[in-house]
Amino acid sequence: MLRFKILASVLPLAVTAVFARGELLPGPRPCIEVGGAAVQIAALPWQAQLHVSFTDDPNLATVRVQITDAAELADFAVIDDIDDTEAGACESHNVPQLVAISGSPRAADPVIHLSHDGPSDYRIFVQSKTFSARDAAALIVGARGGHRRLEAASLDALTLR
Repeated sequence: MLRFKILASVLPLAVTAVFARGELLPGPRPCIEVGGAAVQIAALPWQAQLHVSFTDDPNLATVRVQITDAAELADFAVIDDIDDTEAGACESHNVPQLVAISGSPRAADPVIHLSHDGPSDYRIFVQSKTFSARDAAALIVGARGGHRRLEAASLDALTLR
C-alpha cells in the first residue's frame, strides 16, 4: 500500500515536470541563429514569445515570403542532406526566442503569405529533411521580430503612389 501511495504522489510531479519543460515530443525542433540570437519553433504554443500564421490570400498578409528555386537567390537558405536527428538544432548557449505557428492569429501577430512567385519581403530556399518551408518562413519572420524588411516596405510605398 505504501508503494502505491509513493507512486500516486510521484506520478503527478513527473507529468508536471514534462509539461513545464515542454518536452512532449522528443528531439530538436527547427532552430536558426541570427546575429548571435537563436530562434526556434516552440514545442507548445503557450511557450512562444511570437505567434505567426499563414494565409493563402496575399491581401491579408503582413509579411510575404517567396520560396526560391536556388539558394543564391534567397535571403535565407536551409540545406541539410545529413541523416542526423540533431540537424536543424541550434548550437547556441543562449535561450532561444520561441515562435509558434498559430491557426487562429491575434490582430498584432504577423500573417505570412508563402508563395513561389510575386513580390516578397523575404526569399527562402529550403532543401531539408528537418525543416519545412513553413518552418523556415516562421523562423525568418520571427528572427526579424515579425516585421517586413525596410527595403520591401519602402518599395511597396513607392509602388502604390
